Amino acid sequence: MRYRILGPTQAIDDRGITLPVGGRRLRTLLAVLALRAGRTSTPDTLIDEIWADDPPQDAPAALQALVGRLRRTLGRQAIASAPGGYRLEAAEEDVDLHVFERLAHTGTKALTDGDPATAHRTLTRALALWHGPALADLPDRTAATRAEALRLEATRARAAAALDLGRAQDAVPELRELTTAHPYDEPLHALLIRALRDTGRGADALTAYESARRTLADALGTDPGPELTALHASLLEQPDPRPDHRPPKPAAAPPPREDWA
Repeated sequence: MRYRILGPTQAIDDRGITLPVGGRRLRTLLAVLALRAGRTSTPDTLIDEIWADDPPQDAPAALQALVGRLRRTLGRQAIASAPGGYRLEAAEEDVDLHVFERLAHTGTKALTDGDPATAHRTLTRALALWHGPALADLPDRTAATRAEALRLEATRARAAAALDLGRAQDAVPELRELTTAHPYDEPLHALLIRALRDTGRGADALTAYESARRTLADALGTDPGPELTALHASLLEQPDPRPDHRPPKPAAAPPPREDWA
């Protein structure tokens, strides 16, 4: 069995068939157990995650009923009753979030180690696991926030790998979307400026820098950091590739006409 929690919670059997996990609270229970795959979750933890500040009057009994329903969907052996609570009988490799985390760390390390091809390939596999907001069925967004931050880090690293591989043209559209979605993220702005520069669009790169500078100044009251500043300086030092638009020299005046006698 495999479990997907990078988006709406899903369970997929060994034949690749998605099993119906109906009801928000049932999906929340499965998401909490999958997040801690192979580890025991106490009844209090599960009750807090499922009902937050509004538990039913007999919460332990309601939890037992949910566990029973989930076992009927997944199979009785999928959820073990252990001393102190319940445990999803699954390895971390069976849960997409944990696979994503492993691939993301492997990919970013490959980039740091100077292997952009492996980094780009691995990070593409990692990001393809997402099919919606992380842990979409959990009321508490703490774990989801950590996952989303790692997703953004992996996306940055993949874009950097693309630039190192000479694929700047392919990276520009995604980087434009990302800088719009994360306007205060200086590393993303730096990647966009690099991509525009590497495609020979120096004027657009300068415009992107100025847009980032204004955003940081207007919203945060700060100046661009060292990376953006160094990129800006390097752009100003590059020769202008545009044709020479200086006005032509005036034509020489015609010689004075001679008078004939």
